[in-house]
Parts: sequence; C-alpha cells; structure tokens
Amino acid sequence: MSDVTKTVQKWHASFKKGTDFDSWGQLVEAIDEYQILARQLQKEVQSSNSHDFTEEQKKNIGKFATCLEMRSAALQCTQSQEEFKLEDLKKLEPIIKNILTFNKDFPFDVQPVPLRKILAPGEEENLEVEEELDAGPGAGSTPSFPSRVPGTLLERLPSEPGMTLLTLTIEKIGLKDAGQCIDPYITVSVKDLNGIDLNPVQDTPVATQKEDTYIHFSVNVEIQKHLEKLPKGAAIFFEFKHYKPKKGFTSTKCFAFMEMDEIKPGPIVIELYKKPTDFKRKNSTF
Repeated sequence: MSDVTKTVQKWHASFKKGTDFDSWGQLVEAIDEYQILARQLQKEVQSSNSHDFTEEQKKNIGKFATCLEMRSAALQCTQSQEEFKLEDLKKLEPIIKNILTFNKDFPFDVQPVPLRKILAPGEEENLEVEEELDAGPGAGSTPSFPSRVPGTLLERLPSEPGMTLLTLTIEKIGLKDAGQCIDPYITVSVKDLNGIDLNPVQDTPVATQKEDTYIHFSVNVEIQKHLEKLPKGAAIFFEFKHYKPKKGFTSTKCFAFMEMDEIKPGPIVIELYKKPTDFKRKNSTF
C-alpha cells in the first residue's frame, strides 16, 4: 500500500471518528476531531513540496477542509443562521474516502480557506523553544505591515429587547520587539471555564501600522452572543499571532484575557501572558 493511500485512509478514519462523535452528541470531541483533520488537509493543500495529489484533488481537499470548519463553527454557535448540518457533512464521505478517483463536481459551493498553516491549540507546546530577539524600540521595523490576511471578523448581532450587545475595540499591543513581528494579528475567542468555545473564533486583519514598541490594530470585534447569554465564568481571550518564515507557520506569541467582571464602558489595559494559551486560566504568567 502506497503512502498516499495510507494518508487517505487515515483522513477517512478521522472523518468517521468525528461524525460518530457528532452523531452521539459528543460535540467537544467532534469539534476537536474536525479541527485537527481540517488542519491536516489544509497543510497538504498548502505544501509546495507535495506531488501526491493533482491540483484538482487539492482544490477538493481544501473545500473539504472548509466544510469541516463550517460544521465545527455550527456546533460552537447555537444561533448560527446558516448552519452546516451533520447530514450535509456526511454527504462528503465518498469524496474523502475516494479522493484519488473522485472526478465529480464538489456538492457544496464553498472555497478553500486561503490561510497559512496555523497551529492547532496546544501544538505550539511541542515546538522547539525559540529565543525571542530582545530588540530595542523600533529595531528592524518598517513603517507598515502588508495586509495579506483579511481577517474573519463577523457582523454585529441583531438587537434584542433587554439584551446587551458587546463591541470590543482593539487599539494596540505593546511589545519590546514589535518591529520584528511579521503579519501580526489577534485571534479573539470566548471560552467557558473548561476552555470550550462559546462563540465563533474571529481573527482581526493583519495590523497595518506600528509606532515604536506598539502595534496598532484599531478594529472593532463584535462578540457573537448577548452578555446575558454568556455563562458564569466565561472569558474573552486575545491571542497575538505572527508569522515565522524560518519555521513556515503562524505562531502564538502571547495572549491576554478579560473576565466578565472586567467588562465595562471605556478603555482598559489588560495584562499579557506567555504562550501556550491557558484557556482554563490555571497558570498564566508573563
């Protein structure tokens, strides 16, 4: 059996595992399995050294990954208006099982997600620890950053009587080596006490301006659930990410979070913590 056939079989087994969890109502496990498989598929699509698949096959693999992410997002957001259902996802099983011979039109009108490789939560812990360059203010900096990542910010929710909408404005982040960060952006998520997503995860666009030790974002993030519907103990996380060309992936550099009692009108400064992101808030230090 060839290596590529073994790879396809592993993908199919992972897909079956995820849909089984989904069918049984084990949503946390299903989301994890979908996200892991989606990243494996995206990695294959984005690899410039891979000759195992044709360009047409890579397109279908990328679309398959998009559908996995859509189903994962639907499971995390109970109020999704365009929910991607489990029965929709199951229609794709013959494609992933027979990707080497599949020659029909993809059944859903989706496009591969045009993202660089991004590590799944916890994967950064397995990387070789790198020494951060301790640069002075503005060292090696340029006036602006290229906007190559459009972001995934969502629109404001419809208002409901007696319910409170929350808009967060991310102004800037202060780092001693701000000028060395390539394609910096912030991932915003809302987690419960167990670190489980309560809202769709959103990415800001790549920052377009830096000033001394600050990277400026000046973007609004619309939290996708009314405050009254967030459970006790929920927190909003901000993961600062940047691209590492030598490693070829986007990595989390540091993170911050706000708990519900910190939410109030007006500006607030929040503390930065070292990676890996501690979604359960048990041991955060900087």
